[in-house]
Amino acid sequence: MFKAIKEKLTSFRKKIDTEAEEEIGREENLKVEKAGAKEKLSSLILKREVIIDDSKLDKIIPELEMVLLESDVAFDVVDRISEKLRERLKGRKKKIGESLSDVVFSELREILKEILNSNYFDFDVWAGNAVREKKPVTILFVGVNGTGKTTTIAKVAKRLMDNNFTAVLAAGDTFRAGAIEQLEEHARRLGVKLIKHNPGSDPAAVIFDAIKHAGSRGIDFVLADTAGRMHTKKNLIDQLEKIKRVTKPDLIVFVDESIAGNDAIERAMLFNEAVGIDGSILTKLDADPKGGTAISIAYVTGKPILFMGTGQEYSDLIKFDGEWLIERIFG
Repeated sequence: MFKAIKEKLTSFRKKIDTEAEEEIGREENLKVEKAGAKEKLSSLILKREVIIDDSKLDKIIPELEMVLLESDVAFDVVDRISEKLRERLKGRKKKIGESLSDVVFSELREILKEILNSNYFDFDVWAGNAVREKKPVTILFVGVNGTGKTTTIAKVAKRLMDNNFTAVLAAGDTFRAGAIEQLEEHARRLGVKLIKHNPGSDPAAVIFDAIKHAGSRGIDFVLADTAGRMHTKKNLIDQLEKIKRVTKPDLIVFVDESIAGNDAIERAMLFNEAVGIDGSILTKLDADPKGGTAISIAYVTGKPILFMGTGQEYSDLIKFDGEWLIERIFG
């Protein structure tokens, strides 16, 4: 997991420290610019500290930008990280002997934490509160086909059942061949009811029927699948807008693959603009060598990551934790 980005960051860290060591006594001890010379000499001689010059940041930050871009962090996010990093490091003092990379990476970690945790959302807490307010609670899952959306719906259903809630599934992807059968198999394994119509039926009608069924039987949640045919984008968006208007979902969840990189980021933006997502679930995190997709989607949508899929079992759904992700990226 995240092998590629860890290797790039490790190499980058070594380069920072190697170059910093070569400059000790040459630039920091001997080359003191006239502007601010008194402060620099005072820090160097009395406090055994050196000030991180702008010239160093001009070398470090562009290289870090390349590492992040190559790790599927979106350009706008990289630009924001760079801006914040420069603000925090400009004029910053470090002790003689203190690793420059430690200073840089410490600030980088804090910036990433702010991005990932700024819209934290605890799904389990929300679920309990939502059911107390109304029944059924409708969760609409959106995203393109082939990204693990249907399996993710089953995983969320299992999580709700483990927390003593009841659920019904709605086969709202009436377009893709086999989509209804796939969700039906998950419903059979989980022992929950599936509401379905014939292939090609109106998906809004399917989900509406599922909501009526759940309401009449006191079922807590309706988990609704939807189609994701990006090659007919206008039809997809029109259909999703109708589903939202007719069913009035309580939560709209975008699902995509962590390994899809910039494609996933663009799709997240599209679905967010079209129907307004409330959060995202990223699948196949266990196969992701880069790690930048979660950071980017959290930033560009302004919405939280709810869960991460790490395998095919129903239990392979980890509640998102920004600290957890950062620890694995930085090792």
